[in-house]
Amino acid sequence: MDKADRYARRFEKVLDYIASHLDQPLDVERLSQVAHFSRFHFHRQFSAYLGVGVARYILMQRLRRASYWLAFQPQRKITAIALDCGFDNPETFSRAFRQALGRSPSEFRRRPDWPDWHARMTPPVRERVASMEVNIVTVEPVMVAALEHLGPPDRVNDSAQRFIAWRKESGLSPVASSQTYGIAYDNPETSEPQRFRFDICGSVAGPVPANPQGVIVKQIPGGRCAVARHRGSHHDLGDTIWHLYREWLPASGETLRDFPVYFHYLNLASDTPEHLLLTDVHLPLR
Repeated sequence: MDKADRYARRFEKVLDYIASHLDQPLDVERLSQVAHFSRFHFHRQFSAYLGVGVARYILMQRLRRASYWLAFQPQRKITAIALDCGFDNPETFSRAFRQALGRSPSEFRRRPDWPDWHARMTPPVRERVASMEVNIVTVEPVMVAALEHLGPPDRVNDSAQRFIAWRKESGLSPVASSQTYGIAYDNPETSEPQRFRFDICGSVAGPVPANPQGVIVKQIPGGRCAVARHRGSHHDLGDTIWHLYREWLPASGETLRDFPVYFHYLNLASDTPEHLLLTDVHLPLR
């Protein structure tokens, strides 16, 4: 492990600590101890590495967690969300939420505005310090229940809510015992927003009856794939895809198969700290 990797590992420990203690007071003294950095330089080091100050980062992580709980866990009361996300009281939470997102927690719960949320909550760009490992594997075909998203990329979370509702109501693709996938037919950076297609999928063992959400059965075909593990925000998946197409593919001599790039989500954004998200990016090969 080189010096850059060791430095990055120390910050990973800090981010892990923050993510697991969002419901508690967090101060620079303790965080600098976790990282084994001098408290006198910790603010500058943190800001230089993450592109945002310590207090701002902690606040955004608390609001990010609260946003997902508001949207995807309607049984949680707003007061409980406020306290479980580290705010002293619901009033403090509401003020911080409105200041950051322009609406109250209850308004966001009723009608989440994901495009606006993405614009306000896009995480800072983090330094990439490790080279990307790409493996060629042979995968088995997977039958999936799929909800077809058609429309702006920043509305995918609206479709995700419908798919989660179907999962809960049908019980046919429970999160705890099935796999979650995304099939990326189009490039969000180049396709027309209204024509952007993306399937949100969960593995199933049998037929899917007609349902109000419009979930249908599809199959992710088996075969050879180049697989790169993406660590971190789903917003940055484009970086991993770009590497596969621009760097890895030309040097590999491989030929692509007639199936789009797809994602295997090893954990989910609704209940996982952003820096711990793991996604296997599959590039189908002949």
